[in-house]
Amino acid sequence: MKFIIDKDDCCRLDKFLFSKLNISRSKVQEMIKQKLIMVNNKFVKSGYFLKSGDEVDVIGKLKVETTAKPEKIDLDVIYEDDDIMIINKPSGMVVHPAAGNFTGTLVNGLLYRTKNLSNSNDNLRPGIVHRIDKDTSGLLVVAKNDYAHDALAKQLKDKTLSRTYVALVSGRINHDTGCIDAPIGRDPFDRKKMCVTDVNAKDAVTNFKVLERYKTSTLLEVKLQTGRTHQIRVHMKYINHPIINDPVYGNSKNTTSFGQMLHAKELSFIHPVTKEKMTFTCPVPKEFNDILEEYKKK
Repeated sequence: MKFIIDKDDCCRLDKFLFSKLNISRSKVQEMIKQKLIMVNNKFVKSGYFLKSGDEVDVIGKLKVETTAKPEKIDLDVIYEDDDIMIINKPSGMVVHPAAGNFTGTLVNGLLYRTKNLSNSNDNLRPGIVHRIDKDTSGLLVVAKNDYAHDALAKQLKDKTLSRTYVALVSGRINHDTGCIDAPIGRDPFDRKKMCVTDVNAKDAVTNFKVLERYKTSTLLEVKLQTGRTHQIRVHMKYINHPIINDPVYGNSKNTTSFGQMLHAKELSFIHPVTKEKMTFTCPVPKEFNDILEEYKKK
């Protein structure tokens, strides 16, 4: 694939390819690192600024890892038996490998810990029944065999697997409870983001109740009725109360290293083998509490 740059295309190389190839910016940057992109028959960096008349050649397809590799990573396992594990994921940890991010994920750590993980259609996601965002902390369940995986996935689909979060959002919410029922789809202007839209969207429902109100923020308990990508973050932005420290949907880019103030505090489901109802809870991390104390004083 070849592109000849005209005056309207003069911008960073990665930005130009992002607009032309219809793939994420991270995948574009990975292609450049793998020397699959040439400008004027030379390999350049992502930040190369294209000039009118430059020739951009895409000379190959992105080489993507197909199997996750074990890594020695400390995991906070709060429960484990022959069929499932419950993990308290720290903020900043990605759940599974993806293009441009193949190491340091929860899956890498799981593979080091055990060979007993469910298979999935994607070799990069063994054991993963559901995900939480990189910068969200808290609980998720891991399946150690296919039977457990299928049973938990069915509960997720049937909405009998319950997930409860605690979130600190910007601004004061004056009503005590709320239900946000608004479909979510890909942002047409930024493929890395989601938004409330009627175009190629899926139903999304988020319920919340106020735990505490502060001068410039509100602490919420949030329950998911559906499980769309970035659902809580998108819905809270939609009602003009974005998650504090959210680097993508927040009001401010002055975020902390801890991540967004969103924590998966409770997980409830029927054990796939014993059929016992199981509920797990975990408190918010210290960093979350420290930031919360600052907002209480504002």
